[in-house]
Amino acid sequence: MLIALLAACNSEESSSDGEGDQVTLDFWTMQLQPTFTDYIEDLVSTYEEENPNVKINWVDVPASDLEQKLLSDISAGNEPDVVNLNPAFGSNLADMDALVNLDEELSDEEKSVYLEGAWKANQLDGETFALPWYLGTEIAFANTEIFKEAGVDPENAPTTYEEAAELAKTVKDETGKYGYFPSFEGTLSMQYLVKMGVDLLNEDRTEAAFNTEKGVEAVQFFADLYKNGLIPPESLGEQREITSKFQSGELAFGENVFMTEVKENAPEIYDVAKPYEALTGSSGKKNLNVQNLVVPSGSEHKEESIKFAQYVTNSENQLAFTKLTAILPSTKETLEDPYFTELPEDPEVADHERIITAKQLPKAELLVPPMNNFNELQTAIHDAFSKAMLEEATPQEALNEAEKKWNEILASEE
Repeated sequence: MLIALLAACNSEESSSDGEGDQVTLDFWTMQLQPTFTDYIEDLVSTYEEENPNVKINWVDVPASDLEQKLLSDISAGNEPDVVNLNPAFGSNLADMDALVNLDEELSDEEKSVYLEGAWKANQLDGETFALPWYLGTEIAFANTEIFKEAGVDPENAPTTYEEAAELAKTVKDETGKYGYFPSFEGTLSMQYLVKMGVDLLNEDRTEAAFNTEKGVEAVQFFADLYKNGLIPPESLGEQREITSKFQSGELAFGENVFMTEVKENAPEIYDVAKPYEALTGSSGKKNLNVQNLVVPSGSEHKEESIKFAQYVTNSENQLAFTKLTAILPSTKETLEDPYFTELPEDPEVADHERIITAKQLPKAELLVPPMNNFNELQTAIHDAFSKAMLEEATPQEALNEAEKKWNEILASEE
């Protein structure tokens, strides 16, 4: 039904004020108000001054509502012109031919301003459906006081999952606290598999490929940690529990810690925290998080929309945006700015975090590729880890079940 609606709406006109060549572009962002209202309004105002024939109608949509609202507006022939999405939902729309193929619209020079990993994150079947905007990559944090209490030198923090497991045992034995806290929320379960050298899909993306000896070993690794009490029970809960554990002084080492919360709620913990590059497995891979800008194919102003999306994502505007919050740019030039390469005088934790994440960004990639029926596939992998960790199934049995579900879902797409 959605495919039919999308096809039908492509001929519908989008907004225009009817004054000759004057056009109005509807620009949707995802939950940026009120924190970034001034930034976006200034950006829009400057663009309108430089492009007097274009008016930008900015609409900020709550993240929980965006997907449904966009589908509804597309089906009604009232789609916006430029939209902030993530690669997973963007790929679903691209699969229905609902987004402009940017490979056909941009030159190689225009594409080359973006980081390779960020550009590839917005591709489906070799076609690019979005411009990368702002990025994120994982980083680990240590409570150096707990390290010292356990007799571990903070300079020797873990770099791999195996080393994190060793730290977990040492910290537990010496202090009774937790040394490591992995989360399995969202795509994290799938990311662990990829980092540990496991392929999610076969080469032509038609069948699951994770039910292998390496896959079983990866699930067994975390099941053993859980069974032996070396990682918290909250590991199977929400990711935000990591921050709660860290700021309460009960966790020595973890990724996905929201340090802005720690700084506000537990400044004494923030002062002894130290950032490190993200953990990885045998693949050496590190994950990239991407927010992008798409142009719906039903837009009547494709050329103007693409030009505006390029403006929003250019190196100058990205630098200004990244200085407002802990995000990373998708343009090579922005990443070369001293803000991302040099520490200021008297740096604090956030400054070290920025330099470390910027350094590993060019090597990071989207580990979980855009896939149709993404939420169902994600749930199947999460359930496999959960069942193995709770000893409701062996790792092999859990992956057998997940593989069956994946193949059924993938077959239904053909």
